[in-house]
Amino acid sequence: MADKAPPVIFAPRRRIALRRRMLALQALPDAPRYLMADMVEDVLDRLSFLRLEPKNALVIGDYTGALAEALSDQGVVASCADPADGFDEELPFPSTGFDFIASLGTLDTVNDLPGALIHIRGALAPGGMAIASFMGAGSLPVLREAMLAADGDRPAPRIHPQVDVRAGGQLLQRTGFADPVIDSRPLDVSFGSLGRLVADLRAQGLSNTLARPGPPIGKAGLARARDAFAAAGQDGRTTERFEILTLSGWRR
Repeated sequence: MADKAPPVIFAPRRRIALRRRMLALQALPDAPRYLMADMVEDVLDRLSFLRLEPKNALVIGDYTGALAEALSDQGVVASCADPADGFDEELPFPSTGFDFIASLGTLDTVNDLPGALIHIRGALAPGGMAIASFMGAGSLPVLREAMLAADGDRPAPRIHPQVDVRAGGQLLQRTGFADPVIDSRPLDVSFGSLGRLVADLRAQGLSNTLARPGPPIGKAGLARARDAFAAAGQDGRTTERFEILTLSGWRR
């Protein structure tokens, strides 16, 4: 029996448009990059700990270019790809034989996550390693509550579904990765307003790409959301949490 097609949760066209808007916003002075900076630093720490010395690597989603630059400084031939340029992680990769693949901040908005992981594994050379980091379960709890306050008795889909550590481990095993490692770490950021958080999400490619997003919130709902966000903080600042889920494994 043929496998069923994965459910359509995210809109591919909206995803590409969101990534392109993100790249435009990243060109502005003082664009927020703290999430990508954290992921890049973590990947470099892991590579140092593992003493992995790849010769050729593929970096997906790093709009800062920092990881490819750091790898290049170590003598690695590093290629870059991004959904904004039409790179589709749910299809077989056009190039293969990479010693190392890093996917940063993109796999949380694919409809076929197992398929995307299979294609990453397929693009690795035997003995190659992949690391994927993206927003995981537990992210944006304050925003989630603010959206519930905005919608009242009729909650609408506003926040993306998220993968937790247990599901991540099952995915790596299911897709054939050897020696899988899965972990999650929090990154807490303080905001002066709901609007500042939303602007940061847009600039870092984390806005809504759901295939069936909820209706516009409206002025009254937005006011409730702002009040709920402010009430969750103190002294004019509200701390929001980002949970960064990282999956890593090898192709044997």
